[in-house]
Amino acid sequence: MKPTIRNYSCLTLAAACTVAFLIAPAAKAQLFSWTKEEMVEYTKAWTGERFPDGRPKVPDEWLQRAKEMSQEEVLIPLGRNAGPPNVSSFSQYDGSFKVLHPDIKMAGRVVTAMYMPIRADIDTILFAKAREKGIALNNQWPLDQLKPGDVMVIDMFGKVEGGGLIGDNLFYYIMKATKGGGLVVNGAIRDLEGVSEIKLPAYVRDFTPTYYGGSTLYGYNVPVRIGNVVVMPGDLAFGDKEGVSFIPPSIVERILDRADETHIHDEWTKMKFDQGKYTSTDIYSVPKTEALRKEYQEYLKKKLDELKAARAAAAAKK
Repeated sequence: MKPTIRNYSCLTLAAACTVAFLIAPAAKAQLFSWTKEEMVEYTKAWTGERFPDGRPKVPDEWLQRAKEMSQEEVLIPLGRNAGPPNVSSFSQYDGSFKVLHPDIKMAGRVVTAMYMPIRADIDTILFAKAREKGIALNNQWPLDQLKPGDVMVIDMFGKVEGGGLIGDNLFYYIMKATKGGGLVVNGAIRDLEGVSEIKLPAYVRDFTPTYYGGSTLYGYNVPVRIGNVVVMPGDLAFGDKEGVSFIPPSIVERILDRADETHIHDEWTKMKFDQGKYTSTDIYSVPKTEALRKEYQEYLKKKLDELKAARAAAAAKK
C-alpha cells in the first residue's frame, strides 16, 4: 500500500524546526529537544493535561476508545465531512509499513526520536554537549524516557542495512515501559523471530539481522518525518492492519465522537437490511424518508446515551 501524500507545507515547517533546534545557542536548556516553552507553543491548540516537559497528555480513556476505531473512521471525518477548512491535513496517515501483530490495534501518545547518518565533526560536538548534561546519545536513552501509554516513533531515515537499532530485548523493554503502547520505525528492527513472540504493536519499513550502526541520535521529542507525514510529540498514534495515523491531540475527541456515531450508524443500517424490507438506497448512506430519518436519530440518541452512561460507570469504578 503506497503512503498517502499530505501537506508539504507541514514538512517544510518540521524541517525548519529541526534546523532551529540544531543551531540554537548553547545557552538553551536543551541541546537537541524542545524546551517546555517551545513544546507548549507548537502544541498550543491542546488545552488539556501535559507531562512535566510540556508534551500533551491525552487521557487514558481516549486511548482505550481509540482502539475501537478503524483508519477510515480517523480519515473520513477530517476529509469528506470536515469542519474547519483544510482540517484533513491535520491527521497524518502512512500505510506503507510492514505490520507486526496486525491483530493488535495501537493507540498511544507519541514520543519521537530522530537519527541522522554519522558525520564526525558534528558528532564530536553533539557527544561532548550530551556528556555535559549526563545524556548518552545512543539507541537506548530515548527508550529509558518512555512512560505507560507511549508510542515510540523513531525516524531512522528509512535505513535498513545497519539500521536494526531495536532487537527482541529492547522490544520487550518498550513493551514493559509503555505497558503495550507501541513502536513505529522509519527504518528497520531486528530479531524478527524474537519480536514476533512479544505482543507489542509495531510498524516498521523492514526487518534486518544487522545491528545498529552508522547513525547518530540528533533529536528527541521534536517534529520528525515518517514517510510523507509530520509527527509531533504528544500526537495520538493510532495503528491497525492498514497503517498508522498521527492525530493532533486537539482533534482526538472529535474523531472519537464521530467514530461512536459511525459504529451506531453501521449497526442500525445492517439491522434495517436484515429486515429484508428496504433497498440499499432506502437506507444507505442516509435514510431517504422522514420516518426513517426520525427512527435513526432516536436510535442514535439512545445508543449514545447508553455509551456515555457505561463509560461514566466504568470511570467511577477506577
